[in-house]
Amino acid sequence: MKILVVDDEQDICEILQYNLETEGYEVDTAHSAEEALVLKLTDYNLILLDVMMGEMSGFQMARRLKENEKTSHIPIIFITALEGEDNTVKGLNIGADDYMAKPLSMKEVKARVKAVLRRSFPTPGTGPQAESSQKEIRYEGIVLNVEAKSAMMDGEGLSLTKLEFELLKLFLLNPGKVFGRNDLLERCWPQDVYVLDRTVDVNITRLRKKIGRYGKQIKTRFGYGYCFEK
Repeated sequence: MKILVVDDEQDICEILQYNLETEGYEVDTAHSAEEALVLKLTDYNLILLDVMMGEMSGFQMARRLKENEKTSHIPIIFITALEGEDNTVKGLNIGADDYMAKPLSMKEVKARVKAVLRRSFPTPGTGPQAESSQKEIRYEGIVLNVEAKSAMMDGEGLSLTKLEFELLKLFLLNPGKVFGRNDLLERCWPQDVYVLDRTVDVNITRLRKKIGRYGKQIKTRFGYGYCFEK
């Protein structure tokens, strides 16, 4: 697995590079978003991205990556000194897979990196995708290819994150069934990842937007959770 660390503090880049390489990862570093963007980003399986950097912030770089079809699938973990739930939710809204606050615990970094990579590149036959042996799931104009982990809507490709894909698959396989936040966390999130209460809501909102007219079929059952109504 290949990881890119983007942080304007050289010491942090070196510490993260050393610790992640001892775990067997191949690690490159960049000291600004501008420096990172000239790299061949499609080579990386994960990006650890500082938020507060020079001219271009980590949030701005992440938006560019998520708006580009070639890089939208790359998982991102934000690393920042910014505190507060609002900043965390902002990062998640952009499309981040996780969020860590400085000062960093290397033990926590390793655990979160491992969890995000496991979720994004699961071992065949494990995790939420093992719930169904179907190779393809269809609902009107939506087509999920379970083996290729790709999604189409009305003949056009849907750029879904791993998490969004798993949420949509779970809903389509279980129409009318209400899933509480805890149900969704257990089925679609790894157990060793810290998740805020609002994280599920943020990801549901993002999924609704991405699937256009079908988004209104993901219903909120206040006090209970979410379900997909056909």
